[in-house]
Amino acid sequence: MAQERFFILFPLLALVLLVLGCVQPSLAKESRAEKFLRQHMDSNTSTINASYCNQMMNRRNMTVGRCKPVNTFIHEPLPDVQVICFQGNVTCKNGKPNCHQSSSKMRITDCRLKKGSKYPKCDYQTQQLQKSIIVACTLKQYQITASWIV
Repeated sequence: MAQERFFILFPLLALVLLVLGCVQPSLAKESRAEKFLRQHMDSNTSTINASYCNQMMNRRNMTVGRCKPVNTFIHEPLPDVQVICFQGNVTCKNGKPNCHQSSSKMRITDCRLKKGSKYPKCDYQTQQLQKSIIVACTLKQYQITASWIV
């Protein structure tokens, strides 16, 4: 059933991402979907080492003005993450009902600011894990937006 929904929605999602890619340079502020992609998606797993979090947090602008204390990168294809929006519904930490938990474990990297590390020298601990993830999903004008909930 989820696979059927995926095949129906995938072309639409691909089109939305393509349009976002063309429109993004003209936008002053990134959308929730763009922010999610920048902060949490990295399907390339060949570069994960002890300095991965330091490099990625800097490269993805999460150490500008302050050190973001915790962040998770998901190492799965985007369609596999988007389909979570059709899986187990759970209550979000903020009490809202739009969170969904993945039915399978996913490859992720957990980045946590090391104790004593302070801006501008943000130093992160890198930990690779396989676990179920939870995302907040919004369906708005045929666009699914997934936001990471820590």
